[in-house]
Amino acid sequence: MNNCFILLAAGQSKRFKSIKPKQYILFKNKPLYQHSIDKVLKSRLFRHIVLVVNNKKLAKAKIHKSVKIIIGGKERSDSSKIALKYVKKFNVKNVLIHDAARPNFSIKLLEKLLVSLKKSKAVVPYIFSSDSIKYTYKKKITNLSRDKAMLTQTPQAFRYKDLYELSKNNKIKIQDEASLFIEKNLNIKFIKGEISNKKITYKDDMSIFKIKYGIGFDIHRLVEKRKLYLGGLKIKSKIGTLGHSDGDPVLHAIIDALLGACKMGDIGDKFSNKNKKIQNIRSTVLLKTIINKINSKNYFINNLDINIITQTPKIQKYKNKMVKLISKICNISTDQINIKGKTTEKLGLIGKEKAIACEVISSVIKYE
Repeated sequence: MNNCFILLAAGQSKRFKSIKPKQYILFKNKPLYQHSIDKVLKSRLFRHIVLVVNNKKLAKAKIHKSVKIIIGGKERSDSSKIALKYVKKFNVKNVLIHDAARPNFSIKLLEKLLVSLKKSKAVVPYIFSSDSIKYTYKKKITNLSRDKAMLTQTPQAFRYKDLYELSKNNKIKIQDEASLFIEKNLNIKFIKGEISNKKITYKDDMSIFKIKYGIGFDIHRLVEKRKLYLGGLKIKSKIGTLGHSDGDPVLHAIIDALLGACKMGDIGDKFSNKNKKIQNIRSTVLLKTIINKINSKNYFINNLDINIITQTPKIQKYKNKMVKLISKICNISTDQINIKGKTTEKLGLIGKEKAIACEVISSVIKYE
């Protein structure tokens, strides 16, 4: 079936009150709009996917080659009209239009919309309000029945030709495409939407999470004929860390801090030193494995505060490279990582250059 999905992400986000438009703000470690793109790609229900933005440079995340990016208009209705005109050349039969501010819809909802569209020209998901509703008209306040007040959502599904004709001739600002059908008294099939498919309008709407904290610590001896890895970075040195893996105390401490915050055990539970398969393995691989595990349980890194305790080498010259490397592995911004170099003033094994230690405090966000 020649289906098309249009994602509107060109809004100015005035109510969100942020310098950066909300569609580009990180949500669960990805730009808000990226969640919808990833879900639609995973569904494999659409031959064409169009992302409508106001600035292509802000769409920095890697976009799948099948996604077309176009510039929208001043208002939402303008962006919708531009996108519908753009996809005309694809000769699409069905089109779904979605707001990037709704990242939590399900693939099941997409399937229900397309099935319903087989017998209808327009299909719109809705939910009933859980709040009491008042309506103001000519300075008079009226009670509305919440059992009859429908809160419509996106994505909304349409036969392309019908929607295109209505959009092409429309001269007024609309809040959604269903409005075009309602204004012309045309039939719409309303189906049950999803309570989780909430629109993010204000900054507080993104605060549906819990923050948890964890502490990690690791120490390794320094010996000859071993490579020295710190924070995933290979350091030029005559001595290196002794360990079952590559002996990177920084990444090991990060792993333990994250596992602690997520209440998922420790590094020894996940990577036993009796496991010959991981002997001399790079700790970058181990950390990436843990990142995937915690993300799968809806935990995402909020920040990492890292103390590297060593007499030598001096950490200052390597800090920026370490931060960039760790941010890439963890899929977080460099602004979420802080690294400090500490010495023991030549006291103890570390002071005598016989060991390197690292301690990490992490905070993670659990999305419900």
